[in-house]
Amino acid sequence: MKSQRYREEIWLALEIGNSRLHWALFIGERLYSAWDIDYLPESAIQHLAECQTLDDLLLAISPPDHQSNFLTNTPPLCTFVSLPPCPLLLASVVPSQTAIWQSYPNIRVITLDEIPLKAVYPTLGIDRALALWGAAKTWGFPMLVIDAGTALTFTAADANECLVGGAILPGLGLQFATLGQQTGQLPLVEMQIFPSLPPRFALNTTEAIQSGVIYTILAGIKDFIEAWWDLFPNGKIAIKGGDRTLLLNYLQALYPEITASLLVEQNLIFLGMREIVMGDSTDGIK
Repeated sequence: MKSQRYREEIWLALEIGNSRLHWALFIGERLYSAWDIDYLPESAIQHLAECQTLDDLLLAISPPDHQSNFLTNTPPLCTFVSLPPCPLLLASVVPSQTAIWQSYPNIRVITLDEIPLKAVYPTLGIDRALALWGAAKTWGFPMLVIDAGTALTFTAADANECLVGGAILPGLGLQFATLGQQTGQLPLVEMQIFPSLPPRFALNTTEAIQSGVIYTILAGIKDFIEAWWDLFPNGKIAIKGGDRTLLLNYLQALYPEITASLLVEQNLIFLGMREIVMGDSTDGIK
């Protein structure tokens, strides 16, 4: 269907991440709700296409706290025409998951060549490209996106909408897990919201791991931000990802002048997906 028709419909966006499924419900151009769930088995995905109503579909793919919200707000949804199966826009960084979602009948898989960023390289992650495009189209170029997820990534574009480049390193949880699982005597430090920054020079092993991981990540983020501003003094910075709140709290304690400049938006990838499907030259989900 063409872009104009797409603007009038209810549709779902799904980002398949490294550890979870990230969902968004759109009503035309409006992002109505977003939520996360665990991966679904292939049998459950096949069942989704058989849902007879939008309510049934949303209940099947949402956690309990969102289910009550959907049921309470059903009337405004029902003012829109949306026959099953509901259109689904998908972006994935997990090929095995992408394959099993192909059984959903009304699906469109976003590919890198659909994103208008210039000078991209073939293996750039679709999640990084979409988040960068969504952030830059919302707040403007130049733009640096920090994604504090399973991996901590930096992805940037200049004023001409050209990819500047970026970096990838293990995120907080992955660094803690690696030390605990790949060493003989170091304990596994569970990922949690520590009430405050750990002592920099720790006197026990657990706090020493916390100090090493957290202070090194914060110093790295600060260094990348300062290098970005050296290149583009007026460049903007947006941050997303599951660890964003924790990292922002720590950054606020150490570098408040940097934290004040960050744009915080968890749904950057969904904003990028919306930009793709709403573009004048882009067909919607077929």
